[in-house]
Amino acid sequence: MRLDPPMAMMDFFRKSEGTWFTERTVHHFDNAADESGQSNLIVTVIEPEDEKIARVCSQQQIDPNLAAGGASFSWQGNLDDREPNPDYAAILIDIPDNENRLSGKLIRDRGYVETIPVVSRYWFGKDGILTIDTDYDNNQGQERCWFVTDDFRVRVSTVKMMNGVNLMTYCSERRCVSSQRIEEMIENNLARASM
Repeated sequence: MRLDPPMAMMDFFRKSEGTWFTERTVHHFDNAADESGQSNLIVTVIEPEDEKIARVCSQQQIDPNLAAGGASFSWQGNLDDREPNPDYAAILIDIPDNENRLSGKLIRDRGYVETIPVVSRYWFGKDGILTIDTDYDNNQGQERCWFVTDDFRVRVSTVKMMNGVNLMTYCSERRCVSSQRIEEMIENNLARASM
């Protein structure tokens, strides 16, 4: 099965929309507590006309008309059936560099490493790997993410402080499939088998 990787941020957001089961391994190089574990990542696409775009852009004094759209990201324990906690959520806005949309800025209402509004740089490699670089007040973060299949993706990130790398994270993410989608897949497979 051939995978066509997304090569623009809004395509990446659309391909990522839904709920993902994340298995995370965290390596601290400063003997901090282990943060490895499992969680759900919930991604929702935000269209350019949504008021969240204007709100997040105004935090960074960026013209919202430059935005191609965005996405909200929420995290929760994978067995937690309550609404996601807004303290574990972020909104990312895509500001592409030009029409080819291979690179640009991500405007975030809060960063992953430091929970402050932040601007990141992103670009897509020819292999479809997305790289995001973020400079925070006290450190630098880099995240790389790519799809292995439509329903499985990988994220790898590092956090560097002035004395070097102090954190590395590896995440494998599997799309959570709804009961309705499972039924559709079964029907499609039965139809193919009877041909």
